[in-house]
Amino acid sequence: MSVSLTEQAALLAIDGACRELRLPTIRAQHAELADAAARDRLSHRAFLAEVLGAEVEERDGRRRERRIAEARFPRMKRLADFDLAAAPTILPATLASLATLAWVTAGEPVVLLGDPGTGKTHVLIG
Repeated sequence: MSVSLTEQAALLAIDGACRELRLPTIRAQHAELADAAARDRLSHRAFLAEVLGAEVEERDGRRRERRIAEARFPRMKRLADFDLAAAPTILPATLASLATLAWVTAGEPVVLLGDPGTGKTHVLIG
């Protein structure tokens, strides 16, 4: 026998479950996502995929921010901001290859050698 929840009871149940399961993004965004799902006529599975995807995306972002903070970089650098004109010995293809991070998954070391001010730290942080 299924008992239908009132809207208020459903909101309280969702809030409690999200707290218990430690799902802060779903807790914060479920109403907005549910309204969008109803408007777009998503199936229950598609709605669930949207909600879980939002939680995963937010966790990935927080994890990335935490790792950057733990690394204690002197300042943030992006590979997109690297000035190839200032370092003519670095080939754009080499920089693009480093950016794929294939060397990390392959377990290959990367060694950057050069004089001070040639962009080694920028490339490694980026």
